[in-house]
Amino acid sequence: MSEPSPSAAPLLARLLDLLADDAPAEELGVVTSEARAAGVPAAELAEVERAAATALRIRGVLRQHRRRELQLTALFDTAGDLAASRDLDDVLKAIVRRARMLLGTDTAYLTLPDEEAGDTYMRVTDGSVSVLFQRLRLELGEGLGGLVAQTASPYATPDYRTDDRFRHTRNINAGVLDEGLVAILGVPLLLGSSRGGTGKVIGVLFAADRAPRVFSPEEVALLCSLAAHAAIAIDTARALDDTRSALAELAGANAELAEANAAVRAHSAAMQRAEEAHDRLTDLVLRGGDVKDVAASVAGLLDSALTIHDPVGRPLAAVSPEGGVFAVDSMDAGWLAGTAEESRSGARAVHRDGRWICAVLAGQELLASLVLHRPDHLDDSDRRLFERAAVVTGLLLLLRRTVAETENRIRGELISDLLSDPERDPAGLAERGRRLGIDLDRPHLLLVAEAAAREKLGGAAMRYLFGGDIHGVSAEHAGTVVLLIDCGDRTPMSGEAAGEAARAAATQLGHLVQAPVTVAGTGPARGPRELAAAHAEAARCLRAMRVLGRTGEGACVDELGFLGVVLGNAKDVDGFVTAVLGPLLRYDERRGTHLVRTLRAYFAAGGSLIRAKDELHVHVNTVVQRLDRIQVLLGRDWNEPDRALELQLALRLQLLSGGRDE
Repeated sequence: MSEPSPSAAPLLARLLDLLADDAPAEELGVVTSEARAAGVPAAELAEVERAAATALRIRGVLRQHRRRELQLTALFDTAGDLAASRDLDDVLKAIVRRARMLLGTDTAYLTLPDEEAGDTYMRVTDGSVSVLFQRLRLELGEGLGGLVAQTASPYATPDYRTDDRFRHTRNINAGVLDEGLVAILGVPLLLGSSRGGTGKVIGVLFAADRAPRVFSPEEVALLCSLAAHAAIAIDTARALDDTRSALAELAGANAELAEANAAVRAHSAAMQRAEEAHDRLTDLVLRGGDVKDVAASVAGLLDSALTIHDPVGRPLAAVSPEGGVFAVDSMDAGWLAGTAEESRSGARAVHRDGRWICAVLAGQELLASLVLHRPDHLDDSDRRLFERAAVVTGLLLLLRRTVAETENRIRGELISDLLSDPERDPAGLAERGRRLGIDLDRPHLLLVAEAAAREKLGGAAMRYLFGGDIHGVSAEHAGTVVLLIDCGDRTPMSGEAAGEAARAAATQLGHLVQAPVTVAGTGPARGPRELAAAHAEAARCLRAMRVLGRTGEGACVDELGFLGVVLGNAKDVDGFVTAVLGPLLRYDERRGTHLVRTLRAYFAAGGSLIRAKDELHVHVNTVVQRLDRIQVLLGRDWNEPDRALELQLALRLQLLSGGRDE
């Protein structure tokens, strides 16, 4: 009895189980082989073979669906990642990283056009190991990327090195070779693509392997889908950057607007302050204010201490911001004059050593200097206010000078009459002085000044009295200028006060005249007769100073001693000294000895050899030897009273005139 034929049903069931388990295609093929080996009848074998082929087709469709599902999931994830990114660099890195992951390639990269340079550059890479490749730049139309950009279509090559569809260049070939790439797929990043149109290519996305590979249509479509998402994300990121820039510009515009508003408010406040300053200064001029009123107003407006100095640096006014007295010493005349000259030449205030200085001018003449004690910056409106104060100060000083010059001229006539003939009407002169504000019965110092620049001295003397706190009057008399200075309530020693006043006047007048001024002082004296006698004494002192060569100095009669009286009418001091001491002077000059010095020490010691040798710091025998030499040169009568007096007078004159006896 024969065996029954094997049935195909178990095999068909097995095919279904393998298909459900997603078994490999080889296992599905094994079922057909087993059916043949088992001797399945031909009709059923054909059915098994058809079932196996159908199972293989179903398996392929299922796998394709699953792969498509995975790709769609990856694309959705990519879209989410790109939508969450706001920074362009983050967007580009996410695109390239996801492209490499989805296609499973060795590397992925993205190029973007450089509109300024006119070429394309490598923007982002993932998986690259070559620095040369990462820094690669391509001219438009070069390489596979150039073909993609020009045609706006994807291109793939299984072997870039042998593919002649695109233009190879040495630069690109070197980069690709250094990276070791073989198979390359490039797809365009398109913006604005629509039905019937291509759109704008904004870059190229690549996936590449280091071994030959044929990219399937599904892989090309997948990379194109990713590129479409990427193009939108890039455009969005750029739009966000543009929005940020616009917002930043808008914020800057708002800041500029706020700054402009602040500037307008500041300008309005400055204009208001300037208007207030103008009203104050105008009122000062109209109501006859003085420089102290100007200083107080400007110090308050600028909230800084202000001082006003005359041309020689003496303070005329010093006011604190609160309106009180500001302690300040006289400024160095040279520094102040130099700074004022800089202000004059620049026609504006200057900042030096923590102070603002503005020259007060009448034409080219420096009347005074305004000094604002403020180390920080002055804005334009405050600077103009400060400079306007200098103009007003100059106007007030000129008005004050005009009045003072008129008064001084009238008073000067009184002084000239007093000195010319004090005996004519002493009581009338005193009464006339009282009407002019000069009390001749009060103690006065009398100064007599002379200078080579005689035409400038009179005006300088008036400015000297006018510019300081000196209460006095000046007049031109007998080729000199006479200054009569009220001592006030002081009762000074004549030698001290007259000498100090003469020296101060010589210094200040010399500065004003810009030439040496010699001043002789006497006093105090009161009443027409004493004042006339004091003038005669000062005139003799001035002649003695001229004879002694003390031009440009100040002194009083007491300081010159009896020589002031003796030399009041002398003509030739140098000739007299040479005639009396000539032999000794020549001997000392030729031999380097000290005979003149020894003679002076001998007379000063009252003829004592012991005291003379102590003064000279020599042995007494040396003094005796020197005196013997003096006797040889001058004669045996050198120590007789008359001759000794003559020698002592010559020694004194020689010392006062600046002679040397060493």
